[in-house]
Amino acid sequence: MKLRYYPETDSLYIDLSGKPSVDSREISEGVVLDYDAAGNIVGIDIDNASKKVELQELVLSKVPVKGRVVTG
Repeated sequence: MKLRYYPETDSLYIDLSGKPSVDSREISEGVVLDYDAAGNIVGIDIDNASKKVELQELVLSKVPVKGRVVTG
C-alpha cells in the first residue's frame, strides 16, 4: 500500500494494489474509488484532502510490515 499526497492539488491517493484501475466511482463529493477488472478496490482518491483527513499524523497499528520506506 502506498499513500501519496500531492500538495499542488491538495489530493491524497491511497494505492491499495499494484493492479491497474479499469473503473472509478465517486462515492461522496471528492472521494473516488478505483476498481480493477475483477471489481476489487485498488485505490482511493481524495480531493481537498487537507480538509477531509488528518494529514499530519499516520498511525499504523498491528500491520504486518516487512519493511518501510519513508520519504518526505
